Order: sequence, then C-alpha cells, then structure tokens
Amino acid sequence: MADLSAFPITERWAPSHPDRIQLYAFPTPNGVKASIALEEMELPYEAHRVPLGDEYVKSREFLSLSPNNKIPALIDPDGPDGSPLGLFESGAILIYLAEKTGRFLGDTASERAHVIQWLMWQMGGVGPMFGQLGFFVKLGGRDIEDPRPRERYIGEAKRLLKVLDCELDKREWIAGPYSIADIAIAPWINALDFYGAKDMVGFDDLTNVPGYLERFFARPAVQVGMETPPAED
Repeated sequence: MADLSAFPITERWAPSHPDRIQLYAFPTPNGVKASIALEEMELPYEAHRVPLGDEYVKSREFLSLSPNNKIPALIDPDGPDGSPLGLFESGAILIYLAEKTGRFLGDTASERAHVIQWLMWQMGGVGPMFGQLGFFVKLGGRDIEDPRPRERYIGEAKRLLKVLDCELDKREWIAGPYSIADIAIAPWINALDFYGAKDMVGFDDLTNVPGYLERFFARPAVQVGMETPPAED
C-alpha cells in the first residue's frame, strides 16, 4: 500500500486507492488532457474533482501540490525513482505519462521532437489565446465596451485555426500518429463551442479541423476522459 501522507493535498481529497495515480482536476480543456491521457494509456487512476473556486484551488492543500493554483495536478505513487511523484502543469503531465508508458510520444527522437513541438504550440498559443477569447466573448470581459481586446483574440484564434487546418491537410493527426499533442489541442478547439465563438472565428469554413475533432471525439478513451472527473458531484 502506497503511503501518500507526505502530500498535504490528500488531507482534503483523501485517496480510496492510494496505489493508483491520483488525479486532481476539473473538466476544463486543460483538465481533461490528463484524464484523456490516463484513459488512453490504460493507467489505473483515481480522479478527484477540484472545483475552480478560490476556496479549492487556492486552499493550502491544493497549493501544496500545484503552487500555480491551476488544475490539473497528480500524484504518481510509483514514481520514476521508486517513490511517489507530485506533478502540476498539463503539458508536463502529458509528457511524463507518455514517457512512463512509452505511448503517444513517437517511436523515434525525431517523432518525439515533432510531438513536443505541437504540444508547445498548444501550450503557448492555442490555450492562452483561446482562453482570452472566451473571457472577452462569454466570461468576465464580455461587457467591456472597448472592442480591441475582443478583436485581437478573435483574430489570433482565426490565425491559429488556419495554421492547424493547413497542417492537417492529408494528415489525420497533427504530428503523425495519434499523440499527446492531439490530446492537448483538440479539447481547446472544442472549447470554441462552449464559448459560443465558432461562428466568429469561421470554424465552419475550415476544411480539415472539423473532421479532426470528429475523429478525436469518436475515441472511447476520449469520451470517458472528457467527463472525468464529472463537473457535478
């Protein structure tokens, strides 16, 4: 039986199965990256629902594992050095899990470099830009009268979608075979629907991205991961 008592987060979100990977998340585009990866890699895990309110993500317990107060975070009781490992940041989690299992990170050094390249494209571009788009279109910034922030993020979202659409020409997945790059990218593209922003960024005019999302969401592991942990108790 793994001893996770050194991790204060377990005081608030107590594990029922401490020998399994402990996932602390909420079903946002970043949160489901981890749960989809765990499902795809067939790793045993226990998901803990961490709502996004300050009383949760800024609590002492959560900050002890994720000092940036963002989901997802996890504890692997079977870490690479033979002791439990805590980890935060969705991109780091994806790379760690792919390396742990030897799956979805390419079979050669060149393939691995291309997968990580597109993972970083999502982390540095799609995630931040689409997140700001959502803020100014649907969330707290929607009532700001100055149109410039909204127009900036609409324009950047359009540009990024065109990059993706072009790269998917005659290709099913972004970096060759299905990979953690797709696990990172597709949930964020899907967020356009939640934000009510698909029309304003010209989603239906894209040639390859709609089919890419259909392929992604047809995967059984993705369907489970998108709802793990559930948004409601």
